[in-house]
Amino acid sequence: MQGDPQMVNDPYNAFCTDSQVHVKGADAGSLAGLTFAAKDIFDVAGHVCGCGNPDWKATHPPAQRTAPLVQTLLDAGATLVGMTATVELTRGIFGDNAHYGMPTNPCAPDCVPGGSSSGSVAAVAGELVDFALGSDTGGSVRVPASFCGLYGLRPTHGRLSAQGVMPQSPSADAAGWFTRDIDLFARVGDVLLQHQVKPNRPRRVVIAEDAFEVADAAVAHALEPAIDRVASLVGKSVTLRLAPTSLHAWLDDYVVRHNYEAWHSVGDWIESTNPRIGWPVAERYARARAITTDAVEAARPGIAAINTRMNEVLAADTIVCLPTTPTVPPPRDAPFDHQALLMRMLLLMQISSATGTPQLTLPVAQVDGLPVGLSLLGPRNSDEILIALAQEMITCS
Repeated sequence: MQGDPQMVNDPYNAFCTDSQVHVKGADAGSLAGLTFAAKDIFDVAGHVCGCGNPDWKATHPPAQRTAPLVQTLLDAGATLVGMTATVELTRGIFGDNAHYGMPTNPCAPDCVPGGSSSGSVAAVAGELVDFALGSDTGGSVRVPASFCGLYGLRPTHGRLSAQGVMPQSPSADAAGWFTRDIDLFARVGDVLLQHQVKPNRPRRVVIAEDAFEVADAAVAHALEPAIDRVASLVGKSVTLRLAPTSLHAWLDDYVVRHNYEAWHSVGDWIESTNPRIGWPVAERYARARAITTDAVEAARPGIAAINTRMNEVLAADTIVCLPTTPTVPPPRDAPFDHQALLMRMLLLMQISSATGTPQLTLPVAQVDGLPVGLSLLGPRNSDEILIALAQEMITCS
């Protein structure tokens, strides 16, 4: 891999063009010789994060300290070769940005790459770097990994440091990473997760019936062979509906909390700066600004009920299989109903985001030549268990 971001041939619009960041990793370490990129919401000492908005970049000072996650990778020997594009203020799931454009999906150039970690996923899928850091609040690691045919993990909430990372919704924010290869994914995980949990084999697989009902029939069908492999490795599988009423009922309460926190993360800056913000993102913040504390309080019992139910489902060493995304990546230029597809996405994304549980997406299927991922979701702090199972699953396939 090439080390100087000025010299990287970037045909995918993956890297930020208004920043020159290159930090050599330690000479020795488990990741020595590898290159990585970081979504432009991670602090790097002396660099100003853009967070996908030129006015954010213009009104914030350079970071005094490198984000601990980035520093951990540098200390392990990996070299940071640049910062990658993000959806504006991380508020989007398809990959578009009104100021800087949309990165190209290297696996499907006519389709969206997924967001908000769109630049990171493009850099890895396009083989510009070995791996990349992204972030996931409402799906921004899981969706782009599925759309671009990569491995991606939304870790257990709180497992990885949030210091030096722009917040969106702190109760759901989680950093994650992408690779093309499961063994490298595990190596990066060893560094970031710090071997805190022994990866024992799960004893039961739950196939999430209501989650698969959200997916296109072709997507559900394409994922069946991978589900069978998981079930055969674990030895016991059952089909259950995760939500006692409906995933739609769960979503209402989750969205209230998510949007309320999103406004309070940047609302003071928006009101004091009056920045240029693309219309779809501005509209999301306008809706978020209107959410009251009473509405958040009213949503708490519903969110607690989601956690109670998922704790029941995930008891006794259980993992859940579900489609990462309900569709293959949609076309980037042809019209499609963004809002309707966003809601379908969030029906699946909310489960991990609301409960803080880890979710690993695997690039195990295609529909009409387009990638789609299968997700393994486990109890809190089962991150290493999911990765180990994925390694065994891919090795046996």
